[in-house]
Amino acid sequence: MTTPFSLRLALAEGLADRGDHASAAAAFAELVDEATREDVGHGTTALRTSLARAYFGSAQLGRAESVLRELVDESPDDGYLHLLLGRTLQRQRRHDDARRHLTLAAVLGDHERPTAYGEARVS
Repeated sequence: MTTPFSLRLALAEGLADRGDHASAAAAFAELVDEATREDVGHGTTALRTSLARAYFGSAQLGRAESVLRELVDESPDDGYLHLLLGRTLQRQRRHDDARRHLTLAAVLGDHERPTAYGEARVS
């Protein structure tokens, strides 16, 4: 007998909440894979966003970027996804690449552009 999807999701969320981002990433990756293959009654957008956050938290920045680029392509009007992608690019010291996504995040949503690196806030 397998553990129900909802319990495994709660476990992955608990790992992320506790700060165990590497374990959370592994758990979310399994859930995304399963949700992609089977109808588990759960879409993959929220799961992939959580996966990207776990990758970001565990410094798996290339993986975070890959997931976030797919999500941004699917939902280009989601300011939060642009914020996450911009911050991921910043952590990779790719500030020029990050600038566009951070600006879009500020314009599209209630996510303020970080004022790091001597940049002015977008109002």
